[in-house]
Amino acid sequence: MKHLYFACLLSVLTLLATSCGKRVVVEKYAIIPEPVELTMKSGDFVLSSSTKSYAGNVGQNDMSLKYISRMLRQFHLNPVLVGKPETNCLQFVINSDYDVELGDEGYTVDVTRDGVVIAANTEHGLFYGFQTFVQMLPEDISQKRYNRIVLPCCHIRDFPRFAWRGSHLDVSRHFFGVSYVKRQLDLMAAYKMNKFHWHLTDDHGWRIEISKYPLLNDIGSWRVDRDDQPWGEASPAMDGEQRSNGGYYTKDEIREIVAYAAERYIDVIPEVDFPGHCCAILEAYPQLACANDDTTYTVQFGPYWPPRAILCGGNDSVLSFLKNVMDEIIPLFPYKYIHVGGDEAVKDNWKRCSLCQKRIKELKLQDEDQLQSWMVMEIEKYVKGQGKTIIGWDEILDGGASADAVVMSWQGTKGGTVAARRGNDVIMTPTEFCYFNYYQANADFQPPAMPNTLVTLRKVYSFDPMPAKLSATQQKHILGGQCNLWTEYINTPEMAEYMLLPRLCAMSEVLWSPLESRNWERFRYDVSRHRQRLECNDYKVGTGSFSPWATYEKQEDGKVRVTLHWEVEGTHLFYRYGDEPFQRYNGPFLVDSGTRVTVLPFFHGMMREKAYDFVCK
Repeated sequence: MKHLYFACLLSVLTLLATSCGKRVVVEKYAIIPEPVELTMKSGDFVLSSSTKSYAGNVGQNDMSLKYISRMLRQFHLNPVLVGKPETNCLQFVINSDYDVELGDEGYTVDVTRDGVVIAANTEHGLFYGFQTFVQMLPEDISQKRYNRIVLPCCHIRDFPRFAWRGSHLDVSRHFFGVSYVKRQLDLMAAYKMNKFHWHLTDDHGWRIEISKYPLLNDIGSWRVDRDDQPWGEASPAMDGEQRSNGGYYTKDEIREIVAYAAERYIDVIPEVDFPGHCCAILEAYPQLACANDDTTYTVQFGPYWPPRAILCGGNDSVLSFLKNVMDEIIPLFPYKYIHVGGDEAVKDNWKRCSLCQKRIKELKLQDEDQLQSWMVMEIEKYVKGQGKTIIGWDEILDGGASADAVVMSWQGTKGGTVAARRGNDVIMTPTEFCYFNYYQANADFQPPAMPNTLVTLRKVYSFDPMPAKLSATQQKHILGGQCNLWTEYINTPEMAEYMLLPRLCAMSEVLWSPLESRNWERFRYDVSRHRQRLECNDYKVGTGSFSPWATYEKQEDGKVRVTLHWEVEGTHLFYRYGDEPFQRYNGPFLVDSGTRVTVLPFFHGMMREKAYDFVCK
């Protein structure tokens, strides 16, 4: 009897321990990117350890369900898979009838009192529906075990605005290993980004294994280490100094990353930049430079401007080299596109090169820009035979681009607009909105970054990839857009994340959500919740800008109605004008025209950045 008593007591204690754990009520959803339709309904669903799961028209070994099961386990949720729908169940369902509006990437989520149903036309859409469901869970779900999660009932119907939702990583200026690349892919998946643009070659390093040209890796992948010195202030290399900074991805590592991306429905688009930005190539194989170019090229370890390292446009061996490189790269990337660069190619050497000038004359070209276009088109024809479409930066338009080339418009949106009117497909990525190597806040209070341009979270959120004044037919050529992370000033994974986040959240909403749903105040609140979620997953998130801004409305009596704005949720503003003491900003106020107003931003009880002055007119 004594043993029976203790056994019963142990059972009761175990039951109490498992049933009286943490309970959390989700009061409001903060989903980024904002769904096309989110309708709140009455009632709640309680997600608990007794919740089951059901897969409709999805096999247990299918890619999406394996991913979903793995992620649920990481969140301390391990619902038993049942053979038919039940109450208290998470259902993952492929639609029997194809919903044309949802397409391949859209989905629905229904939270009812009986459970959650995530449905889509494809596994791809189901994957995105699950990403939305994850964002409906508590921000700290990856760190805390909850026995009960109370979810408000709702209906979500969602699909993307643009097909191309890209994020770029430059691994030439600073090399990032496989583990970090996977972390960026995880971020992209969480925010429904689907194109990873991998900038693999440049003046600062060649980052992909090429068997036919081993010196690209033995020489072109390495440089002297100056990461302890500010970019732009690096001391010259010393004679015989060891090259310890750099690296490259083996073909097996490339395959590993491509497979990892595929599990997250992300296409990997490699970039091999030519004819310019070729220091790494030309140090390894100097015979590919112009014949009369006596420059000794070396892999760069700091700013290199103007980028004069250019492959010879008149040397047949250059085209053979590029084709051989493509032969090794193309099999590694089973996707439609390959990026060939084409940007910032300084052609001074071509103007002096007898071979280049001979080629221009033989082909009856007008100038060096057309020589570059000819060179790009020769490689385009070659890779097209292997089923690839090329992408080039907007400079490929200068000498004329083929009708099939995709233009990546970075010098503003003009190049992309011109290309769309010509009938070329376009990816919009203008510097002023999309370059995340620029400061995200007042430079005096941030780690060093690319100067002269400020790309705040709000600025990114204001971006519209669709140019004005395009016809309906021309608009179809705007595939979408992407953010770019160039790494001149970024030499650690932590710094890369700091510059990427939370601006990636804004870009994801720009590219996925309907333009008419754009709402800065709502997004500002949502992104504050996502900051918590990201930090709980050990991501390093940028501070954002604490610089306030003001808008003015002239009144009939000549007064000016002043409204103050801020970027970071939780910021408190204090202002004064004239001899008045500082007071907390609680809403718009009236001042005389020409009044100077001083504003102090506070966050978590501390003054941030500096005092800002506005003249109200």
